[in-house]
Amino acid sequence: MLSFRVCPEKGGKRKEGGPMTLRLQDVDLLDGDTFVQGPPHHMFKLLRREAPIFWHPDPEGGGFWVLTKYDDLVKASMDTATFSSAKGITLATMEFFPSQNLMMITTDPPRHTKLRRLVSTGFTPRMVNRLEPDVRQMVNELLDNAIAKGECDFVTEVAAELPLRVIARFLGVPHEDRHKIFEWSNKILGAGDPEYGGIVIEKPPETEEEVQALIEQFRRVIAGAAMEMAAYLNSLEEERLREPKEDLVTTYLHAEVDGEKLSTLERHAQFVLLAVAGNETTRNLISGGLLALTEHPEQMELLRSDLSLMPTAVEEMLRYVSPVMYMRRTVTRDTEFRGVPMKAGDRVTMWYISANRDEDVFPDPDAFIVTRQPNDHVAFGAGGPHFCLGASL
Repeated sequence: MLSFRVCPEKGGKRKEGGPMTLRLQDVDLLDGDTFVQGPPHHMFKLLRREAPIFWHPDPEGGGFWVLTKYDDLVKASMDTATFSSAKGITLATMEFFPSQNLMMITTDPPRHTKLRRLVSTGFTPRMVNRLEPDVRQMVNELLDNAIAKGECDFVTEVAAELPLRVIARFLGVPHEDRHKIFEWSNKILGAGDPEYGGIVIEKPPETEEEVQALIEQFRRVIAGAAMEMAAYLNSLEEERLREPKEDLVTTYLHAEVDGEKLSTLERHAQFVLLAVAGNETTRNLISGGLLALTEHPEQMELLRSDLSLMPTAVEEMLRYVSPVMYMRRTVTRDTEFRGVPMKAGDRVTMWYISANRDEDVFPDPDAFIVTRQPNDHVAFGAGGPHFCLGASL
């Protein structure tokens, strides 16, 4: 297991001869450095124990609520009337990609229900079972290639490549074009990440002019990727009008909600969502799952000796890794949650990575145990209408 220490400048107190003692005022979930060595489980443990509903300040103004307990995530996830997705599902602003608010993940019932219904039939267990032979063939091909080389970059060549191939199949993207969709989608939704947007920030902007210049760089990256993807999707849709196929491009092209066809922007927004959601989360799970096994060789050996444990091992990887760390909601009306007053407009973050290690739900929660049962993790969401569409896949 990784060990964590709080930097002295964060204000923690050191016990004589021991590590820094973390305090609530030291919790900073906005600082990227907090996550450099992995998820800050020490912070979440403190929050679950001392402030399960925690008001986190935001230097840019306001702040947000942090929910860390399992039952609280379930309660908030089920109450979409009070905790809305329409204002965004992360702490980042949506101003750079306005069409993001057209995605089903940033809509609430009843419209969300109708948008989800358009594609949900493609993700039923029956449909997934039909796809299983093809997926197995993809896995075997990727692993055979890695074995033949003697070594590989597992994240790039296996963990990222497999979900990319599968989601391209669902979407209707030709195999040779899959990396284009991946790159465009990541630039549109992750322009602020140097890996995707290519913008390296040497130091934080200090003046308004510097801030605006940086914003303009982000806008150019997003606009460029969006225009290229739109042109590609328009061409793909023209092909499907001439020759329909059993894929999501064809489904969205002919879909109607409340008697009206989806607009071009709506179709493209759903496409981007599925391209990203079907890719990044699975990549994180596969790579994180392998890391967990290598860090726990006794569990690796146990699984190798009895492959019938694979189903419970996968569920434990989902709990232990938690591919999606958190999601955000916005309070729609003044309310009280577990006795804590919340105001309309407040941002609320639900930390799945913390709920999946809730001591009140999971015995020995920090241990990786491939035989763990029961294991009612919230890696796919904590229930409600936004439960992961691809959970069966």
